[in-house]
Amino acid sequence: MCGRFALKTPPRSVQEHFHLPETIHLSPRYNIAPSQAVAVVRHLPGKRFPQLDMLRWGLIPHWAKDMKVGYKMINARAETLGQKPSFREAFKKRRCLIATDGFYEWKHSGKAKQPIYVHMKNGAVFGFAGLWESWNSPDGSIVKSCTIVTTAPNRLISEIHDRMPAILPPEQYETWLQDSTPDHLLQKLLRPYPPEEMTAYRVSSEVNSPKNDTPDCIKPI
Repeated sequence: MCGRFALKTPPRSVQEHFHLPETIHLSPRYNIAPSQAVAVVRHLPGKRFPQLDMLRWGLIPHWAKDMKVGYKMINARAETLGQKPSFREAFKKRRCLIATDGFYEWKHSGKAKQPIYVHMKNGAVFGFAGLWESWNSPDGSIVKSCTIVTTAPNRLISEIHDRMPAILPPEQYETWLQDSTPDHLLQKLLRPYPPEEMTAYRVSSEVNSPKNDTPDCIKPI
């Protein structure tokens, strides 16, 4: 499971990494929590290049009666994307990348839970595999939402948790976003990321509260 993550990389670097055609505006975030707006890269009809939009974290299926269902759908298991009614259609038609430069997992030790911050050794921005959806609210508004795809852990993460976000290398971004990519090829992309490119360290319990969104959240202890 991935329940918190960060995106503090300067907007210009995010734009260059995802080959976005327009200037973007992003404030540094150190503790992004479910139901909050997250930076999502996706292809839209009629657009030649991918674009970045802010979507609500926690996918709300188009058939949902209440947006609260999104709190239960912040993650989607890679192994069952094509089977679960909540994700099946989005997997076929509405795939995206969720921009990040680090995420948190909690390591259990008895009753205690120690937050761990995970990121690339080079500190670079990267992309989670994601799905997005549109939901028509009873008040007439349209809510755009998303979920992070998770997969089996790599060697580094397995010491912390039994799942990890599906992280895609840049050379696979376009394959993931293209409408024409068949399901069996998409599934091959959703595998554990090479652990030798990642690192992890303990952080304070500051991150446990979504009210805390400062550099202290990623400070090693």
